Amino acid sequence: MPEQDLSRRAVVTGLGAVTPIGNSAPAYWRNLLAGVSGAGPITHFDPSTFDVRIACEVKDFDPTLTMDRKMARRMSRFIHFAMAAATEAVADSGLDFASWSPERRDRVAVVMNTGGGGLEQVIDGDETLRTKGPGQVSPFAIPALSGSMGAAQISMKYGLTGPVITQVAACASSVIAFLDALRMIQRGEIDVAVAGGSEAALLPIAFAALGNMGALSKRNRDPEHASRPFDRDRDGFVFGEGAACLVVESAEHALARGATIQAELLGAALTADAFHISAPEPTGRGAAMAMTNALRDAAVAPDEVDYTVAHGTSTPLNDVTETRAIKTAFGDHARRMAISSPKSMVGHLLGAAGAVSAIAAVGAIRDGWIPPTINLDNPDLPECDLDYVPKVKRRARVETAIVNGFGFGGQNAVAVFRRFAP
Repeated sequence: MPEQDLSRRAVVTGLGAVTPIGNSAPAYWRNLLAGVSGAGPITHFDPSTFDVRIACEVKDFDPTLTMDRKMARRMSRFIHFAMAAATEAVADSGLDFASWSPERRDRVAVVMNTGGGGLEQVIDGDETLRTKGPGQVSPFAIPALSGSMGAAQISMKYGLTGPVITQVAACASSVIAFLDALRMIQRGEIDVAVAGGSEAALLPIAFAALGNMGALSKRNRDPEHASRPFDRDRDGFVFGEGAACLVVESAEHALARGATIQAELLGAALTADAFHISAPEPTGRGAAMAMTNALRDAAVAPDEVDYTVAHGTSTPLNDVTETRAIKTAFGDHARRMAISSPKSMVGHLLGAAGAVSAIAAVGAIRDGWIPPTINLDNPDLPECDLDYVPKVKRRARVETAIVNGFGFGGQNAVAVFRRFAP
C-alpha cells in the first residue's frame, strides 16, 4: 500500500484492562487462555434476599494506583476502572504525552463509552438526601455520575485536547468506541485515540431488575459454571464489571515513532434490530447485517475471517440468534471459523463487553491462541452447532478477527481486526 495511505490506516499499539479475571491486560489474557472463571458470590452488598446471588466482580482493585486518594473518593467506580485501563494502555503503547506540544495533543482523541456511568452516585445521593437533607448531598455527585466523566478524566490526566466522546449504547457501547476511533483516523482528524469502555453497575437495583427480567443466571451454588454460552443448560448471563482500553493510532504515526503494532483496526459497522427493548430479533437479521457491513467496510471477504469473538451472553435468546446471524453473514464458512465467548469467564460487562472482547481478538492475532468458551458441556443442538472452541484454548494462526457487540434495544456493533502488514 502506498506510504501516503498509512496516515489513514488505524493500528492498535496499546492495551489496558481491569476485569474479573485480572487487573491488567496481560493478566486478563493469561487467565482467559487458561479458562479461569471470574464468577463468585456477590460481595458488593448483602444479596441474601435476592434470587441471584452471584456476579463477576473485579477483585483487589486499588484506584489510588492511578489517581490520588482525594480524587478517588470523589469519583465513581466506573471512572476508577476507566482511568486504570487507559493508564495501562497508554503505557503499553509507549506514548509519552507529557513531552508533547499542545498542538500534538490537539490531535489525540479519547473515546470511553459506558452503559450506565456512575449509577451508584444516584443511589447513594438519594439515600443521603432522604436521611440527611439536601445540604449534605455531595457537590461532586454530578461529575461522579456523569457517563462522560470517564473520558473527560482521561483527557485531563494527559492534557489531551482533541475530541472527547462518550456514547451510550447498552452492550454495544465499547465496540462503537473503535468505530469512532477508526473514522476519525480515516478522515485525518486525529493521530491517536484512547478508546474503550468501562462499567461498574453491580448494584442491588440492577440485580433485582435483571433478575426479575429473567436475564441473569440463578446458578448460585455453582457460580464458576453459571456462564455457559451456547450450552443447552444455560439460564442467563452473569453480571460483570470492569473496563478495557485500546490505544489506536494511524499507522504512519505508529511506524514513525517505532511503536510495536499489535493489530490493525480495519473496519466497523452499526445496525439496529428495531424490534424489542431487550430481546434480539429472532432471525438475527440486524446482527448479520452488522457483520456483513463491517466486513465490507474492511474490504474483507467472509472466508478470510479466522475468529469471531462472539457476544455470547449465555442467555437462551442471544446465543441462538447470534448463531443464526453468523450463519447468515458467513454462509458455509461459519462452520469452518472459530468462535468463542469471553463472557463464559468474565461475565457480561455491558458497556465494557466489546472492549474486553477486542483484547481477545488482538491477543489471538498477536499470539496465535484462541481463547475457549468454558462450561460448554452440551451444545444447544441443533440451533447452536458451530465451532465455539469448547473448554480449552486452541493454537491457530489468526489473520483476521471480528468482535460482536449486541445491546438492549437492538443496537448492533461489529469491529474487524487484522494482522498488520505495512
